[in-house]
This record gives sequence, C-alpha cells and structure tokens, in this order.
Amino acid sequence: MADQWTARQLAHAKRGRRISVVIPARDEEATVGAIVAAIRACLVEQVALVDELVVVDSRSSDRTASVAAAAGARVISQDEMTRGLPRLDGKGDALWAGLAGSDGDIVAFIDADLREFQPHFVTGLLGPLLTDPSIAFVKGFYHRPLVGSTGVEVEGGGRVTELVARPLFNLFWPELAGFVQPLAGEYAGRRDVLERVPFVSGYGVETAMLIDLLEMCGLDALAQVDLGERLHRHQDTEALGRMSGQILHTVWQRLCRRGLVDETEPPGNLLVQFRRDGNTALPNLDREIVVSDVSVRERPPLVELRESLRGAPV
Repeated sequence: MADQWTARQLAHAKRGRRISVVIPARDEEATVGAIVAAIRACLVEQVALVDELVVVDSRSSDRTASVAAAAGARVISQDEMTRGLPRLDGKGDALWAGLAGSDGDIVAFIDADLREFQPHFVTGLLGPLLTDPSIAFVKGFYHRPLVGSTGVEVEGGGRVTELVARPLFNLFWPELAGFVQPLAGEYAGRRDVLERVPFVSGYGVETAMLIDLLEMCGLDALAQVDLGERLHRHQDTEALGRMSGQILHTVWQRLCRRGLVDETEPPGNLLVQFRRDGNTALPNLDREIVVSDVSVRERPPLVELRESLRGAPV
C-alpha cells in the first residue's frame, strides 16, 4: 500500500538522489493545475522530496501549458524537446520528451487527467525505489470506477486492460500476468534503466515498457504498489478501439523480435470504425466510416541517442 511510506521518510531516504516528476499533458487544462499544485505544496515546499516537476505540453490546443506553469511546474514542449528528430505522435513520445528534458536520478510519471489527485500517487511509486536497491521500476495499480449516465460501475474502468492487454500478457508473457494494471499511467523508474528502453509512440508505450523491462531487468526488479482509487476522464469506445489497435501492433513488434511471428507479413495499419452521424432522416445511412492509422513507431533508448550525438563530428 502507498501509505506505508510518508513523504518525510522518503525525503530522508533520498541520500542525495534527485527526484523528477514528469506529467505528459494534452488538452488537460481542467485537471493539470490541481495535480501540479498538490505535488508542489506537499512534496516540494512542505517536504523536500521532489526536486523537479515537469509538465510536457503535448501539442495542446487549450491552456494546459499556462495553467501548469501558473501552478508551479516547469513546462516543456514535446516538439521542442524532439526538434531535429522524426515527428512522432502521442503519449509515448511525450513521455520520452519528459525523460529527455528532466534530470532526476529517479523519474516518476503521472497522468494529467486525474481528478481528486492526492500526493500518495507519487510517494507510493517512489517508496520501493528509495528503500530497496534491487527494484528498478514500479507500477501503480488502483480501483478504477467508471462513472456513466446511469450510475457508477465500481470496477468498470480499465476496459482495454481486461479485454486486450491482460489476455495478451497471459498468452505470451505470463510472467507479467501478476500486474494488476499493466496499462497504468502512473509508474516510476531509475533513470539508468529508463534511458535504456525504447519508448513506443501512442498508447503502446506502457505495454512495450513492461515487456522490454522484463527482458532487460528480470521480473524481480519490477514492483507494483496499490495507490487506492483512480478517478479520471474516461475515453469513449471509439478511442478505446484505437488504443487497442496500437497495443496489438506493439505486441506484434515484440513477438517479431522473439521470432514468434513472420516479420515479412506485417499487419495492416488501418483501423476501420463506424460512427453514428445522427442523420435521423436516413435511418439506414446513419453510419460514418472512420479510418485511423494505429501503427506505432519508437523513439530509441535515450542513452543510444546521447551516445550517437557524443560521437558525431563537430
């Protein structure tokens, strides 16, 4: 449980190590300010646990950047941090930019859409890393109620986890079957570990990270912590379909690397969905075809990029 560590205990356990909290955010002006303000008040000012609080503005069209800055975060642009590199879209690239733009020895990632955020989301992730040197990476898990028009489903959240990610992990990486929330957006790791794994673009990033860390560090170096309850903005079914497509592509890539599928016959990149367009005058023609590219790409491990830049001619 996250409450087994207090912020003061963890600040004492830092022993000179720097802690960064990175929050990737795209159009999250409604929630990002409260998250930043809570971390800054409790874990920067009251207790000197967090040394650096970074919000990555992922091409927001609203006031995400200004709200985060006003609350006390250092705001960096995803595009500025990846300038000169191929343009990639989505959460994974924002996370990579946050890792590149921060300098903590330990880096915690927190989603920007959380409501009723509490600082134990950060302290819970940091606890194992600051108190157990054998742990390299910590994943959060929680109850995820789904709030709908007809009421609240106590465990209705995490639909992509239960329908897509969990079956795939059980089939191909059963060692990871014990992770309660493999797609959780709250996790933390040691920089020297995080910089050695690639970051998959879009919503394949959490899936790829767990698989790659398992292969690199072994299961004993991976931990998970109960963070209680997570309240956040839920995506609609159409968006969840695109997320699922990206996860399937990510798994296909990892299976290719293990030689379990034929890389010469890659899967299709396009996802066809049907959206009701509200045309009640033509009830038999009220479906709009929506086509999305659900392919994924990768940022290379940050350490590899730094090594290539170090070796480049001046």
